[in-house]
Amino acid sequence: MSASPLMYGNLTPLDRVAHKSLRLKTELPTLDRVKGMNSMFLAVVEFAEACKEYPIVFVRVGEPPAESAKPVVAPLAVLGLKPASNLFIKDGQWSGHYVPAYLRRYPFAMARLEQDSDTIAVCFDSEWAGFSETEGTSLFAADGQPTEFLLNAKTFLENFEQESERTRAFCQMLVELDLLRDMRFEATLASGEKIDVEGFLAVDEQKLAELADDKVVQLHRNGLLSLLEMHRVSMGNMNRLATLEGATAA
Repeated sequence: MSASPLMYGNLTPLDRVAHKSLRLKTELPTLDRVKGMNSMFLAVVEFAEACKEYPIVFVRVGEPPAESAKPVVAPLAVLGLKPASNLFIKDGQWSGHYVPAYLRRYPFAMARLEQDSDTIAVCFDSEWAGFSETEGTSLFAADGQPTEFLLNAKTFLENFEQESERTRAFCQMLVELDLLRDMRFEATLASGEKIDVEGFLAVDEQKLAELADDKVVQLHRNGLLSLLEMHRVSMGNMNRLATLEGATAA
């Protein structure tokens, strides 16, 4: 398998025979896994809720395909302006109203069994302390069939993958239309400390305004113009995070 995604330790394919007795202690909090993450993947279906609290930015991910010089980008919810700073965990609880699906799916994920394979399977983080063979909610029934709990988790993961694919298509269109540009954010905290955030992309307002009419209509009919507006509005939350950073530093 390829390397485990962020916040996961050892992503292991779930097997009804090998893991027939596996249980999950669902009450065990998972936030320790993300307290050092200052950003998190966000699917476009989440923009409407996420834009109310988090800046939504785009970042380059991995290497561009060999046949193309165009970058691959993905949207992220910004959770903190400093490295390893997650401002939305307070007293062991998530303080935001909206919790990104990336976090809600943990400790499960869908993953390819091999790098170049299209075969994906339900996997779990075998390093997560919440898994046990004696305590918690069963993943499999006595006859080896998945329990309702596991079936619900699988449905959530499948929906997450579908929305992730839709998100990739949206980002690809932004790149093809050359609508993104490198941005930076600067702020001065109440303490006088200066913060300079770089390495992210945002929509280029001028290029969007100059887009050909047929392209604008295409974006509108695909529902993408509204997503761009949510992204634009969300950038105002950068100042909110700067205020939170100042409060944390104090």
